[in-house]
Amino acid sequence: MSTTLLLARHGQTVWHAENRYAGVSDVPLTDIGRAQAEALGRWVARHPVDAVRTSPLTRAVATAEPACRALGLTAVREPALRECHFGVVEGRTLAEFEAVEPGLAAAFRADPVSCYFPGAEDPRAAADRGADALRRIAAAHPGERVLVVAHNTLLRLVLCRLLSIPLSEYRRVFPRLRNAAVTELRLDGDTAALLSLNVPCVPDPP
Repeated sequence: MSTTLLLARHGQTVWHAENRYAGVSDVPLTDIGRAQAEALGRWVARHPVDAVRTSPLTRAVATAEPACRALGLTAVREPALRECHFGVVEGRTLAEFEAVEPGLAAAFRADPVSCYFPGAEDPRAAADRGADALRRIAAAHPGERVLVVAHNTLLRLVLCRLLSIPLSEYRRVFPRLRNAAVTELRLDGDTAALLSLNVPCVPDPP
């Protein structure tokens, strides 16, 4: 029996507003990010889910809170849904890194999986842990709908892994998951289907 996973990137943080890599750094939401979380909560109230799972990082937990409040649910934190560690670029922009290490930045742009940042988590390992986490969540909620709040790079890697898209293409195929937008994935064992991508949490038409 398939499970519907509603994947949402957390709301905006100060670092993301400046296009800085946050990774495993615990950066809080901005006022815009909190408003995005509230919009996600209102959307989930109109499209109820049976469970909520989040990354353990504060920005993901805080983004899920309005949805949990609306439905009377308690989010379960899943350590494997944490964002990738970005090594030497944690807290920096790609442009700042490129100014110091133009060759490494060019290699990353050409193949962000084989040429990941020094000191960073291997994207292949991140894709595996994230995909395994979603499979576990789906197995625990057969036939149900689950809101999963996590992170931009992790979720893009996981989507590629589950949809049999080469991981090295994740930045091209999925340029960005918008903050607090919903991506709908149907998962049944090892079979995955992408039903929607980056659906904004706006009111339904009358």
